[in-house]
Amino acid sequence: MPFSAKNLPLSRRSLLRALGGTAALGALAGCGVPAAYVKAGDRAVTDRSAEDHRLVFANWPLYIDVDDGDSSKRPTLDAFEKRTGISVDYIEEINDNDEFFGKISPALMNHQSTGRDIIVTSDWMCARFVRLGWVQRMDRAHQPNVAKYLDPLLRTPAFDPGRLHTVPWQSGITGIAYDRRKLGREIRHVKDLWASDLRGRVTLLSGLDEAFALLMQGNGVDITKWTADDFHDVCDEVQKQVDRGQIRRFTGNDYTKDLVSGDVLACQAYSGDVIQLQADNPDIRFVVPEEGAELWSDSLMIPDRAAHKANAERLIDYYYEPAVAAELAAWVNYVCPVPAAQQVLADSADKDTAALAENPLIFPNAEMRKRLAIARDITSTERVDFAKRWNKIVGL
Repeated sequence: MPFSAKNLPLSRRSLLRALGGTAALGALAGCGVPAAYVKAGDRAVTDRSAEDHRLVFANWPLYIDVDDGDSSKRPTLDAFEKRTGISVDYIEEINDNDEFFGKISPALMNHQSTGRDIIVTSDWMCARFVRLGWVQRMDRAHQPNVAKYLDPLLRTPAFDPGRLHTVPWQSGITGIAYDRRKLGREIRHVKDLWASDLRGRVTLLSGLDEAFALLMQGNGVDITKWTADDFHDVCDEVQKQVDRGQIRRFTGNDYTKDLVSGDVLACQAYSGDVIQLQADNPDIRFVVPEEGAELWSDSLMIPDRAAHKANAERLIDYYYEPAVAAELAAWVNYVCPVPAAQQVLADSADKDTAALAENPLIFPNAEMRKRLAIARDITSTERVDFAKRWNKIVGL
């Protein structure tokens, strides 16, 4: 296969950090510091794209296709540079949402350039940037592919209606993974995690933003408009399961080790990770529960004072060409935000590549799509109290 799932990025969904740092950032994101908010008229500078054919693109590690024979080459990015004459300084510097927010926030709150033209963070963090006015509105006249091919499921998150400030880079599903052979039965509902035969063999995600939505869905909640009462109901349930010994531990991405070893039989999991695990153990299953699962994205943004906005918009639109999106999806194995890329993969002469088009964890089928939803994010006024309660349960 020309693209390898073994390179799957394991740091994509970050752990929630200690409450002190998160609370401070949450207050800032809520404009607790009045000077932090940037008005629309103060976000742009003179665009140098026409005379300066370059841009700076900050992304997570292992989140772009790499040539199997030469790790310094990134085929899709190299093709963009050759086609357009725009040089891309690609920096793999984002290892954690909160950490990166803290790294560039001093410049943004002081109306200064970050030195980056494109950044990528998880949508719950994108919501902070959008609320603070720290990212620029994109010009869809420069992005016909985004307008045409962006998955309808991803077009209208509550924090950015119409995706005018953010464009998904890759998406994923938070659902349940389990070992069908070792467990000896199917899992179909979130509440199946609380069954007596799973006592001490279940893990949940430790990050507040990563964990809460799926658990709410298990209670029948519409996560696009959940309430504080819904959140506290989840906390009551999770605390009950901790007290009875149902939950082995709370994890980051290291839940995969427990599942592979057999110490855990079922867990909260990300779809992209499970594709990798299934390559070695086909008995590991990923399920979108009957009551639904969370669809999330890591999204591209153009920060305030970016000097090459038009170049950035052009690169973002390039990755929405179905052929380019297909090449990227085949390498990273997350949910592709460009459904039209499915047919490109299906038409591949390579059997393994063509098979990816049928993988519902890369291209969710119609039945699965009906059960996916983007959660309303946690607001700044909610975050501090919610984080206190959740972190106490989790032990952070």
